[in-house]
Amino acid sequence: MNRIMKVIAALAAVLNLSMGTPAAIAAENITVKGSDTILVLGQKWAEEYMKQHPDVSIQVTGGGSGVGIAALINGTTTIANASRQIKTSEVEKAQKAGYYPAEFAVALDTLAVIVNAQSPIKELTVKQLMGIYTGKINNWKEVGGDNQMIIRYGRESSSGTYQFFKEFILKNQDFSADCQTLQGTSAVTNAVSKDPAGIGYGGAAYFLNQAGLKIISVKANDKAEAINPVKADGKLDYEAAWTKRYPIWRYLYMYTGFKPRGAVKAYLDWILSPEGQKIIEDVGYIPLPKK
Repeated sequence: MNRIMKVIAALAAVLNLSMGTPAAIAAENITVKGSDTILVLGQKWAEEYMKQHPDVSIQVTGGGSGVGIAALINGTTTIANASRQIKTSEVEKAQKAGYYPAEFAVALDTLAVIVNAQSPIKELTVKQLMGIYTGKINNWKEVGGDNQMIIRYGRESSSGTYQFFKEFILKNQDFSADCQTLQGTSAVTNAVSKDPAGIGYGGAAYFLNQAGLKIISVKANDKAEAINPVKADGKLDYEAAWTKRYPIWRYLYMYTGFKPRGAVKAYLDWILSPEGQKIIEDVGYIPLPKK
């Protein structure tokens, strides 16, 4: 009888695998997909972790937060990177597919606004940014710049950065129809650095020490102090993000399809440990505030 039970258990295990066991259960092979904002950081985390744990394989790719979350729902990735929180509609889709997303805030990010290095613009208010990106403000002279049309650059709709900017800056209004949507923050960097009339946005870490760009200060309102996400020494201002003095900040997230266990849990625990958080500083992002 014991032998029969063992055979049944073995067959059940095989059937479970063939029917699509969630990626999170494949303990030694971890796939991470999603946010382009977190891509460089995610790759560095994986590289350092695999040096210490050669028995674990971690593959990290981008594509956007929406792409990563969709892959999590489809069971084709272990972890989804996202520069925004998962939507209620996405949670519902995941649950219908048999997944119950677990959320982990792993770092902070200040979303920077950039103009060409030749631009005289040094600061803008959140309200002015809304006006620019919704098409209500179309000439730089309206906000203290030169008499030239504003050329807007932004991210594609699958990007968590796009979603964050639309929700928190545009208050869910539509982007101006002439806003040029680009694939990845590096494309925004390249476009604005070549366009004297350009403006763009993205994770501040991507814009550090980039020739041809200027990271401008942002005011929460007309009476507020203009705060730059980067200090005079060229490094990110952690305190401005931790204290929320800089108005455009966000958490960066990692999502799993289930409560993590095994190698996946060990990896996430390491990311949240002092060692993992130190890598955030080394790469140029903002670690979580110490409790």
